Amino acid sequence: MSRILLHRVAGGVLLFLALLLTPAVAVAGFLGAAFVTASVPVLVIVGLVCGAVAGGLLGRAAFALFGLDRRPALRASAFLTVGLTAAVAVLAAVTVLHPMPTTTAASAPPGVRFWDLPTGSRIAYVHTPATGRARPTPVIFLHGGPGTPGEGVHTGGRELAADGFDVYSYDQLGAGRSTRLRDVTGYTVARQVADLEAIRRTLGADRMILVGQSWGGSLTAQYLAAHGEHVAKAVFTSPGALWGRQYPGSKAGQPWNRLSPDQKARLDRLNSAPRIIAASLLLQINPGAAHALVGDREVDHWMHEVALRGKDSTSCEGASPTTAHDNPQGFYSNQMTVRDFEQLPDPRPRLRTLHVPSLIMRGECDFIKPAVTAEYQHTLAGSELVTVQGAGHSISGEQPGRYTALLRAFLLDEPLPTGTG
Repeated sequence: MSRILLHRVAGGVLLFLALLLTPAVAVAGFLGAAFVTASVPVLVIVGLVCGAVAGGLLGRAAFALFGLDRRPALRASAFLTVGLTAAVAVLAAVTVLHPMPTTTAASAPPGVRFWDLPTGSRIAYVHTPATGRARPTPVIFLHGGPGTPGEGVHTGGRELAADGFDVYSYDQLGAGRSTRLRDVTGYTVARQVADLEAIRRTLGADRMILVGQSWGGSLTAQYLAAHGEHVAKAVFTSPGALWGRQYPGSKAGQPWNRLSPDQKARLDRLNSAPRIIAASLLLQINPGAAHALVGDREVDHWMHEVALRGKDSTSCEGASPTTAHDNPQGFYSNQMTVRDFEQLPDPRPRLRTLHVPSLIMRGECDFIKPAVTAEYQHTLAGSELVTVQGAGHSISGEQPGRYTALLRAFLLDEPLPTGTG
């Protein structure tokens, strides 16, 4: 093979590399800039400049190998650089920079009120007041997620109110109709615990009864470790990990394993959205940049769509579909609180010193590993673990009668009803 032919082959390879590496280098520049700034325009400009430089250098070398003189080579590489940069800009505009769907915030239904807490959080809640002989200890329901609120009065709430308890359910910081933070690094477990303590003080209650579902169980344990003297009783319903560092990621259980092929395909499409991939990468580098690129309304809507795909995958096989609601999800609250939770010190030594009556409920089909649930019983002195037949992760939704009967009996100091597991 002649030397001229070898040069042309090498030039062709460099042009091919320019086509491949220009967008790759642009992405690297975009992400690299996030280490020093959260400004999306700056990230975009840096990315495009990096891509242009890479494409221009490779193009210039390629055209030189083709035997072009200096000026024609520079002119050709300039045209190539402009073309590649424009292509990258257009590609970014229709993918990473193209807004995703949002949902107009639904007006709060009747009964929703707000606490303006000294922590700076504005917390949406519903209150079912006690009837008959009032009891001094309010019941507070804590939802899961983090960032996946319920809507309205929680299952069993009206029955407990009839038993004399003031009952509250609230949207945790960054979820539902509660405050969204501008600085998403503010979503921490300590902030959630501080909000709950501020709620106790706002209610003027010396002690509370906490009922935590899934992540709400983990939050209940964290509040116990910090303020155990202010908890009269605790109920853990399908609780998540007691110690986040022990079960990082999905090691506590994987809720997506029961999806149908159609549900899995839809979930994969949601997860492969370029804008979500970009936000996820930026979250690892600079959460502020992720939030600047993709705002709350977009990712909360995306998270709602994800939840719809998997809302029935955590139930027992053959269970009836559950009903969805429109109270907004909280993406950044979920992502940042989970990250923080997995960095916290072990709460179990402190929890072992407490003597707070505790009931632990586990659905027989719960995707959370049995060892995760059992950890609560092993750690909390005098606690009782009950397995509820015919229920998955949402015991209150799948077996509301059994759930309510167990809850009432435990809070009223009555024997737990038989036939519940």
